[in-house]
Amino acid sequence: MSNDARSAAPDAPRLEYFATITAHVAVPIELGEMPGGAQRIIPITGGTLSGPDADGTILPGGADHQVLRSSTTTQLLARYAIETDDGDRIAVENIGVRNGSEADIATLVAGGTVPSERIYFRCFPRLTGSGRWTWLSDRLFVGTGTRHPDRVEVDVFMVA
Repeated sequence: MSNDARSAAPDAPRLEYFATITAHVAVPIELGEMPGGAQRIIPITGGTLSGPDADGTILPGGADHQVLRSSTTTQLLARYAIETDDGDRIAVENIGVRNGSEADIATLVAGGTVPSERIYFRCFPRLTGSGRWTWLSDRLFVGTGTRHPDRVEVDVFMVA
C-alpha cells in the first residue's frame, strides 16, 4: 500500500460499547426489481435492547428495507422503536450495508458507504417525547452484527 493510500484512509473512530440489539424478524416480502436493484422488506416483529446502562424492548411493526445493489452488497434501511425499561420511547433509523471488514466502520462514521461481510450501520436515534434519553439525539451510533434466519444481532457503539 502506498503512503498516499494510507493517508487518505479515515482514522479509526473511538467507540464505546452501548448495548446489544436482538431484533426478531419475519419472513421477507420480495418486492422484485427496482431501479436500484432487487428490493425486499423484512418485518421486525420485536426484540430487545440490552446493555450496562440501557435495557428495553423493540416494538413490533418496524421494517428492515433491503436494497440489493449487487449480488455481493446489500444496503439496509431499518426503522423501529425501542421502549426503554423506564418508559421512554426511542425512534431509530439504521442506515447500513452488508458484506466487508471492520476497518470499513470508519468510513461509515464519516457517512460513506462500504462493502462488508457482516452488517454495519450508522444511526442518530431520537427520543419521541421528553425523558432521560434526550442526549441520544446528539450522538452518532454505529454497529456491527450478524443476520440469522429469524433474528438480527447487533452490537451498538457510541462514537466518542
